[in-house]
Amino acid sequence: MNYGKEFTKGLIRENPTLVSLLGMCPTLAVTTGAFNGIGMGLSTAFVLIFSNLVISLLRKVIPEQVKLPCYIVIIATFVTLIQFLLHGFVPALYTNLGAFLITVNCIILGRAEMFASKNTPLPSILDGAGMGLGFTLALFLMGSIREIFGSGSWFGLSIPFMQGHTMSLFVMPAGGFFVLGIIIAVVCRLSKKKPPKKIGCSACPNAAACRAANCEEVEA
Repeated sequence: MNYGKEFTKGLIRENPTLVSLLGMCPTLAVTTGAFNGIGMGLSTAFVLIFSNLVISLLRKVIPEQVKLPCYIVIIATFVTLIQFLLHGFVPALYTNLGAFLITVNCIILGRAEMFASKNTPLPSILDGAGMGLGFTLALFLMGSIREIFGSGSWFGLSIPFMQGHTMSLFVMPAGGFFVLGIIIAVVCRLSKKKPPKKIGCSACPNAAACRAANCEEVEA
């Protein structure tokens, strides 16, 4: 197994937010600032890594009939743990995120079902770390853009040249949809595959069977 590929796939190619379009509720709700975005992303990464690890270790023990409830209990345990940690050590972030930590379970449950339940612990940890980092980068980018253009600040620090040139649209719900759409469009453009090459019948292994002389060129 290519461990590097398992880690990097979540950054762009299978980014849970920008490609799979999962976790839209927290993505749009908490990214009014860069601090909120990176806080939500890292919290989700923590839950992804440890829930993937536990589910992978127990994948042969959990009965098929009750695997979904078991996954939910495991994930909920780590979500509750990170909520306690945030409440105790970063209360401002805990207040900003609120119940949205729970709503990212679609991402975490999806990775548990699709990957951790079918693979060994190390690939599952790398999968969780990659998906979590991809989610963090997406939220951090959205939060930075919305905070800079909407509030004229970054991580709460005022940006002098943005003062008087901010647009409140960016910190409103409509601004979240707008920024998300722009980022998804850019990512799709950057990751777009090369157009298919044209081949003739000379490269076709079935050319003789389909009368190569009368065969027109087709796209691969």
